[in-house]
Amino acid sequence: MSDANLTESPVDDGPDPIDLTDEPIQLSRRDPAAQEPEHRPVSRRRRIALAAALAVGLAGVGALGVGGWRVLAQKDAHLNAPEKVAGLTRDDSERARSTAEYLRDGFAADIELDRSFGTVYRDPTDEKRAVLIFGGTTLLWQPERDLDTLFGLMTDETGKVTGLREVDAGRLGGVMKCGTTSGDGGDFAVCGWADHGSTVMGMFPGRSVDDSATLFRKLREGIQSR
Repeated sequence: MSDANLTESPVDDGPDPIDLTDEPIQLSRRDPAAQEPEHRPVSRRRRIALAAALAVGLAGVGALGVGGWRVLAQKDAHLNAPEKVAGLTRDDSERARSTAEYLRDGFAADIELDRSFGTVYRDPTDEKRAVLIFGGTTLLWQPERDLDTLFGLMTDETGKVTGLREVDAGRLGGVMKCGTTSGDGGDFAVCGWADHGSTVMGMFPGRSVDDSATLFRKLREGIQSR
């Protein structure tokens, strides 16, 4: 078929051509006004879950804050051995000093300390009720765990510590525990305290656990400062 035939062919009468310039062609059936993202209301169950998660998160932050404050408050502990404290008198005899150094060195071998000390205190009312105190200062992140470890080490050295229980630690805080162990002179009470800046043990021949706990708390208040 030639081009002449194409141009000379008559145009059939038919419907008017569609005008494509009045409106743009829509390629989607969606309403243009509906293209904005939908904001569906949050379900009640989801709100509860979000609130619970937020509460747990805030509780965790709060606990961390309290724990951090406690570490800062307790970490800079100082220990001294005054000549007189809680009705007792420091024993500076050669025998007492040798015993105190032995206990101090043994204690320091079990836990890394910044400073250590050991002291024997005499009871003016009864020479058989001398009190042996030894320990030191260091930063402890988990005082109770470390104190339990030290009681376990003492068990290996002296004998099993029985009836170990927590007692009132007093105004200086931390944790304090007492129990009973045995030695050459028979059974005696043993107590220990630990906080984020110090840990100390005490041996109390001739005293009950309750009396020892009370005396140990008084000794601590005279020995420890921050």
